[in-house]
Amino acid sequence: MSDIAFASAVELAKRIRAKEIGCLELLELYLGRVHRLNAQLNAIIVLDEEKAIARARAADTALAKDEVWGPLHGVPMTIKESFDVEGTPTTWGVPELKGNIASRDAVAVERLRTAGVTLFGKTNVPFMLGDWQSFNAIYGTTNNPWDVTRVPGGSSGGSAAALAAGLTGIDAGSDIGASIRNPAHYCGVFGHKPTYGILPPRGQSLPGIVTPQDISVIGPLARSADDLEVAMDAMAGPDILDAECWKLDLPASRKKRLQDFRVGVMLTDPNCAQDQELTDQLQGVVDALAKAGVQVDETARPDIDTTEAHRVYLMLLRAATGARMAEPLFQGHLRRAQGADEADTSYKTMVDRAVTQYHRDWLEVEETQNQMRLRWHTFFQEYDLLLTPIAASAAFVHDQAGDRADRTIPINGKEESVVDQLFWAGWPGAFYLPATVAPAGLTRSGLPCGLQIIAAHGHDRTAIHFARLMEQEIGGFVAPEGYS
Repeated sequence: MSDIAFASAVELAKRIRAKEIGCLELLELYLGRVHRLNAQLNAIIVLDEEKAIARARAADTALAKDEVWGPLHGVPMTIKESFDVEGTPTTWGVPELKGNIASRDAVAVERLRTAGVTLFGKTNVPFMLGDWQSFNAIYGTTNNPWDVTRVPGGSSGGSAAALAAGLTGIDAGSDIGASIRNPAHYCGVFGHKPTYGILPPRGQSLPGIVTPQDISVIGPLARSADDLEVAMDAMAGPDILDAECWKLDLPASRKKRLQDFRVGVMLTDPNCAQDQELTDQLQGVVDALAKAGVQVDETARPDIDTTEAHRVYLMLLRAATGARMAEPLFQGHLRRAQGADEADTSYKTMVDRAVTQYHRDWLEVEETQNQMRLRWHTFFQEYDLLLTPIAASAAFVHDQAGDRADRTIPINGKEESVVDQLFWAGWPGAFYLPATVAPAGLTRSGLPCGLQIIAAHGHDRTAIHFARLMEQEIGGFVAPEGYS
């Protein structure tokens, strides 16, 4: 029965509808695996077994009457700790919020339940969702199932680790700095960062906050591309404030076969030193796709200066995350920004400026952002997709010392700043574009990696369909050893 634990959510739902396995039986299988395997990973940090068992029993009863709740009827699910789930804590890894118990479900949780899932637990995050690792003072450290000495990514690291180890059927996270995409890459699963605004994040926020965060999205993580689309569709649609005046109608992929796609490829950039092992593996995947008929152009780029695009991203990113900053921290950024040399473009100084910029300055950044969005639009008139990395390397070894901005990771025998990787997060993220990460095999060191598939605004299905075709051509999710 261990093989079924690694099946896609779509396959699990199919087996449930065919009555090859019961909803409660499948939930108990996953709960058994959690009790047996989760201790070494610490991926799932909150369980609500009693409610989940009642839900699974109700799902079995409904199915016996030929009632199907939705496309994910009876599929066991976990979700990132930052989503409100009624009766469970939402802390974002902040010790002061340990007693914050949600009084209702997030909108995405409501919609996933309508799609039929059996939600049974929550997955680990870093403090304030602000790291490419997943550790905090409440729940501790999450490990990567491929190598427990390494990180699973962040901030949706617990989600990706749980999926890779076969502890859950499907999951959902959030992404402003690759927080869906880098865990998918590090753990060898699928993740989708949707077009900004199409999946309402209401209920995935700090207590009392109702304003959506700029450039931040929620989205699915899974073991197949099909799962991404089903979960995206379940969560997508207008927020309650928009529901009376607009509806979502995402276009299907106009290209159906690999041979139909014309793609640009950009595997390196001066803003982020790239590990050669990762570059070689991704290049091998690109070559395999070209051999399968994909029309590949390795020089195609949007007409955008990448260094300026990275500056725009950092100014938008840190303006957004700075809004939830405690006043003493804000004052520190303000003092440093006021005292900084105008020529200083270091990461920390950029953060100081972004957090404390005048609204007039932010409007100038927004104008540059929208000029660049138009150039992305022009690029997508000629190309269907742009393929890139999402990180500088495969998963790195745990490092929780000091300030995140001061940490380094080994790249080609040298220590490079860990925050440089934000370039690949922001390349589509600053411009509201959808991006899917699909498994791209293993590096020479035996670690999983993923390829980022960037599509035009609103063309989420195109990115996901290409990931589906990739999965069929070169293979998709592979389970790590030791979790049978």
